[in-house]
Amino acid sequence: MAILKVIEVLSSSEVSWEDATRKAVTQAAKSLKNIRSVYVQDQSAAVKDGQVSEFRVNLKITFEIE
Repeated sequence: MAILKVIEVLSSSEVSWEDATRKAVTQAAKSLKNIRSVYVQDQSAAVKDGQVSEFRVNLKITFEIE
C-alpha cells in the first residue's frame, strides 16, 4: 500500500501557464522523490501597462512517501 502526500505550490512564468507548471515540477523534483501527479488548481496573470506580464499557477503536487 502506497502512502501519498499532497503539497501546494505557487509558480510563475513570463512565457505561459504551462511553463510555470513545468518550472514548479522541475524545482519540486530537486527535493521530492516519486512525484506522481500535478493538479493545476488555479491560474492567474499579472498585467502591466495593458499587457500580460506574468502567468501564475497554484498547483498541487502528489508524491509517494517511502
